[in-house]
Amino acid sequence: MDTLLGLLRVRIKRGVNLAIRDINTSDPYIVIRMGKQKLKTRVMERHVNPVWNEDLTLFIYNPELPIKLAVYDHDFFSTDDKMGDAEFYIQPFLEGLKMNLKNLPSGTVINRIKPSKSNCLAEESCITWRNHAVVQDMCLRLRNVECGEVELELHWINVPGCRLV
Repeated sequence: MDTLLGLLRVRIKRGVNLAIRDINTSDPYIVIRMGKQKLKTRVMERHVNPVWNEDLTLFIYNPELPIKLAVYDHDFFSTDDKMGDAEFYIQPFLEGLKMNLKNLPSGTVINRIKPSKSNCLAEESCITWRNHAVVQDMCLRLRNVECGEVELELHWINVPGCRLV
């Protein structure tokens, strides 16, 4: 059995310029997957720029697995339409957690990840020491679709008895 390292809270902040899949709009929701785990946001009716501000929490056993994100348009009378996908890795975020940051001022950027062909970042992602916690903000450009981005924020939750090595 895999050892639990801790919990990752993924705050789905908002979608930007999501694809239209209904007549003039869409009813988007997001599904995130990591390994066998699958979590879903609520449906935002008639919106291509939805604001979720919804927290989804993943159990982290294998930090080398990608977190896969897919956006769908909810349909009542047919199969939900896919509105794009993205994926990201949490290793840089976890490296920040291992650093001794207690004496740094809040707001200190501890790492920057640049957009590249090997990631789905729409812009530079900063890993920051904020209010005594490591936080990563990211904006993911959706693939396999004509347009759309999703903004996320990562937070770590320590679990008693679990240690991130």
